[in-house]
Order: sequence, then structure tokens, then C-alpha cells
Amino acid sequence: MILAAGLGTRLKPLTDTMPKALVPVGGTPLLDLNIRRLQQAGYDRFVVNIHHFAQQIINHVSLQDYAPMVHFSDETAQLLETGGGLKKAAPLFHDDEPVLIHNVDILDNVDYQWLRRQHQPDEDAVLLVSRRKTKRYLLFDTAMRLMGWTNIETGEVKSPFPWLRESQFTIDEQLRVVAEPDSPLTSHLSPLHAFAFSGIHSFSPGLFPLMERFPERFSIIDFYLSVCHRSQIVGLVKDDLRILDVGKLDSLEQAETFIKQI
Repeated sequence: MILAAGLGTRLKPLTDTMPKALVPVGGTPLLDLNIRRLQQAGYDRFVVNIHHFAQQIINHVSLQDYAPMVHFSDETAQLLETGGGLKKAAPLFHDDEPVLIHNVDILDNVDYQWLRRQHQPDEDAVLLVSRRKTKRYLLFDTAMRLMGWTNIETGEVKSPFPWLRESQFTIDEQLRVVAEPDSPLTSHLSPLHAFAFSGIHSFSPGLFPLMERFPERFSIIDFYLSVCHRSQIVGLVKDDLRILDVGKLDSLEQAETFIKQI
């Protein structure tokens, strides 16, 4: 599933007249760059959610050779965020195969054949993570099972586990983990490892029933944090991960160089 419904406000004025999915990098729209790269990795069915200038995306896809592989999830009535968008698209997935979730404005160096092989049958979701510096981190136990989330600027912790929510790691302790990635946060019960989420994940359709109690609009991370105590939500570390967020104007020029290197 390619998440392409966003307004692309950081790409204004380009997105005043087109959706971010069609913003060109080196003459090729972002949507085409991602779909063609995933085709090379063996993917042959795509769900694209649409909202901003939705008809432009539909018209563009209709002219591409990959058009028969694309199904649209229409969010023109309301933007549903990452979790709500996936929930709405659920009827478009017809089997139990894991679904790769990818943002249309992200370029990366991931080997998607490798990523697909990492999703084991007993795992409900695999989140691609790395040791890069950011403000928000996912917290995993030593087996790389998702336990929680933290904001190192505010000290906020989200988790379904009361012992973790009550740990209240100090800002200094969290900053130390960023500076020394191999040094875990230590609660009174378990060591935890902090990693940055790439926004790329593999989702098992077996999780869709757990979304039924969620509203129309919600974040996929909030969903994962609410079910990780009873589902196998795991992290997959890629130390050499390179990601470029093409959601900002100043990154467009960098993107042309980036795509030549991956």
C-alpha cells in the first residue's frame, strides 16, 4: 500500500496545483519511482490511497503500463491518517499475505525482496527501524518486540504496559541512549532499546479485526502501541538504512542525486 493521500503542504506551491504523488524527481513522479522500484522487487499489486487532487492521480495511473496492478482507496471525503487509511483499504486485500506499507514521498535504499523475507509467519507486523537521531523513538525489548514509544524532548512515554508508562525515564537517560545506541534504557523490569522508525513496515491482514474498535481516523503507530502487548509487533534493524523525505521543497534537489545512488 502506497500512502499518497496527504495534502503535501510542505511542498507548496507545487502542491497548489498537483498532488505530492505526482511531484517529479528527475522528471519522474514520486508515485512512478516507488511503484517501478517495487515492481523490480517482485510486487505486482498496489493499493494507493487518494485525497488531494485525487482525480489527477487516477488519470495519471490510467496512462501507465502498471495501471492494471493499481487499486485506489478513496479518501476524498476525509483524510484518515496512516492507520485509518489502512483500515479503510482492508477490503482491497484479498489474502493473508503481509502488506508492505510505504509513503509516496519517501525514497530509500531498502532491498524489498530482503524485507519481505524477514516477515516471519508468526509475526503480525515488522517495523523497519534504524539508529538515526530523531526526537521520537520506538522502544523494543531484547527480542525486538515493540514495547512502547518515547519523545526524548518531553520525556513522554506511551505503552500498553503500566510498568513502562510509570518508568518515566529521565531526559538525560534518553539522550544517552541516542548518543550510545547499544546502551539500553533500563526499567526496573526490563532493558529497552530505542530505535527510530522509518515509516516502512510490513503488516499482516490478521491485524485488521483489531482495528474494528478504532475510529475512522487514527495513526498506525497508535494502533501498534495499543496492541503490542497481545500481538507480535517486532522491529527490524537496518544499520545502513538511508531515507530521504521528499516532503519538503529543499529536498527535491537532493532527491535527484539520491535516486542515482540507490
